Amino acid sequence: MNQDIERVRERIEALSAEIEAHNYRYYVMDDPTISDARYDKMIRELEKLEKQYPSLASPYSPTQRVGGQPREGFATVRHLSPMMSLANAFDEGELRDFDRRVRQALPGEPVKYVVEPKIDGLAVSLFYENGLFSRGATRGDGETGEDISENLKTIRSVPLRLRKIVRALEVRGEAYMSKDSFARLNEAREETGEPLFANPRNAAAGTLRQLDPRITASRRLNLFVYGIGYSERVDPRDHSDVLQLLQELGLRVNEFHLFDDMAEVIKYCLDWQSRRFELPYAVDGLVIKVDSLVQQQRLGATMKSPRWAIAYKFTPEQAVTTVKNIFVRVGRTGVLTPTAEMEPVRVAGTTVSRATLHNEDNIREKDIRIGDRVMIQKAGDIIPEVLAVLPDERKGDEKVWTMPSECPSCGSRVARAAGEAAVRCANIACPAKLWEGLIHFSSRHAMNIAGLGPAVLAQILAGGLIHDPADLYRLRFEDLVALERLGPKSAQNLLGAVEASKKNSLARLIFALGIRHVGERSAKILAAHYDSLEALMGAGEDELMVIPEIGPKIASSIVSFFAAAQNRQVIDKLVQAGVNTRAARNSSAGAGPLAGKVFVLTGALESFTRQEAQEAVERLGGKVSASVSRSTDYVVAGEKPGSKYDKAVSLAIPILDEDEFKKLTGMD
Repeated sequence: MNQDIERVRERIEALSAEIEAHNYRYYVMDDPTISDARYDKMIRELEKLEKQYPSLASPYSPTQRVGGQPREGFATVRHLSPMMSLANAFDEGELRDFDRRVRQALPGEPVKYVVEPKIDGLAVSLFYENGLFSRGATRGDGETGEDISENLKTIRSVPLRLRKIVRALEVRGEAYMSKDSFARLNEAREETGEPLFANPRNAAAGTLRQLDPRITASRRLNLFVYGIGYSERVDPRDHSDVLQLLQELGLRVNEFHLFDDMAEVIKYCLDWQSRRFELPYAVDGLVIKVDSLVQQQRLGATMKSPRWAIAYKFTPEQAVTTVKNIFVRVGRTGVLTPTAEMEPVRVAGTTVSRATLHNEDNIREKDIRIGDRVMIQKAGDIIPEVLAVLPDERKGDEKVWTMPSECPSCGSRVARAAGEAAVRCANIACPAKLWEGLIHFSSRHAMNIAGLGPAVLAQILAGGLIHDPADLYRLRFEDLVALERLGPKSAQNLLGAVEASKKNSLARLIFALGIRHVGERSAKILAAHYDSLEALMGAGEDELMVIPEIGPKIASSIVSFFAAAQNRQVIDKLVQAGVNTRAARNSSAGAGPLAGKVFVLTGALESFTRQEAQEAVERLGGKVSASVSRSTDYVVAGEKPGSKYDKAVSLAIPILDEDEFKKLTGMD
């Protein structure tokens, strides 16, 4: 019996070590070496063993990232060394003043500067004892913060065990939400009538202060570390050495560059002013630090900030335009969302002509009228929003806008529940709800039916050809060519795209169904847990809530969705049409002509989207990475490639233009 227990212990330890090694490759190095299916299989085996032998389960196991019941509040934690804020510089002159002060304090000494992106997130500290994650906290007032250990454990790039044992180590980092996650979170909140987050920083802060860590886990935060607050028996010489050491310990470090003088730093900062929009996360500046830790110590600090570091803040990307009209969009859950139609204006790298106004309370608070001149910006550099009205530029003919009392799509009375900002259409047969639902069903991240855009869908609906998503698979060539502006070739291409979508993964189908609160991430988790859609349909709330990251709200929504007779009828029709409802459980992941090949995309792509490029690579067995390393096989460069292009050149990695990439992947 003791031998059996020992074998199980050894297997649990081996699985834990292997999973953590793969976590490091995936979340820190961005260079996974196994398929998601194999990774999930190891996690399930470990969960099963820990359930059978609870005495062998470790609190630092990879399965213990998401806690159980919500907490009542946060305890207070005192930092081992103060978390200071940085002084800001807004132009070249202030950067030169900083350099002058540094050199006056270090007369005649050579000075090197390290420059890192300033992530627009929430500053946190992580404390490790004997290599194990002990606790984590918010910055708070710099001396004390809130204990958010359970929430930080849900971030996959936070190792629960360091790769080397360090007796005591407190590191500083920035937790953040990616632009994609921020956009999807706000879209989901808008559909449910919840208040929207103003930017990714607020979203990350709100997420890390959730009392239920399962909610934090569902929002997919990430983290970069940038320094050491306290350590024992760790003695690096320079800040650049610190960053290298942190990465060797298994912590995620952002790219950084070393410069010999301030002129080079200034050139780099100005270059990043526009290049920042290429990043998948929001940055509001760059942090410049004296590299030598000895010089840092001699320079010291003021009461608020160190004298050896400064934050160069980017100029906010804002523009002035005119509100031409305000129209209402009806979402797939029936929420009426007012949207401003504006004179086209370029901001944050793209031309903007529309901006969501969120709800009527927001319009009243900002006093936005049709005809107003307004200041706009992109929340988190991605979502256009009206920042403020310019009342001094009013001419007197601007029109006050009010929310309609009837749905603009079906004419039904709309209602606003007490305590909610959202106005809803309750008509289950509302055409706009169907139209929005079909747009979601056919979208790139769902069933990815190319050619089925809003205009084509509107024509198909107007012609009475479809009444639910399953009817898309019953469309006929002769019906499509009869529609206005849809010729024979377009009709044939559309039917081909519809047919191809039948082979999509179960995760895509689950996401496409539009189940309330079930996003792309949740859909993948569910597809990894269940072998088929039918199995998911039979699951109860208690069973669903056992799955990591599936909380009571999601579980209840899933059960309610599948309990509805009309939804089951649609699913029956999808099955009859031959749409795949089973999860792939084979060992062929990564097979194909590009098996094992790693691609990195940089610059503005014109012939295809990044999502299309990624799917083309993955379809052929390859992988798309976010950063260039020695394991990168190809870099695909569009217009105005950034630092990834430069790094590829320095590492002699083959660089493909769009035509070469299309030939390689068969996209041409």
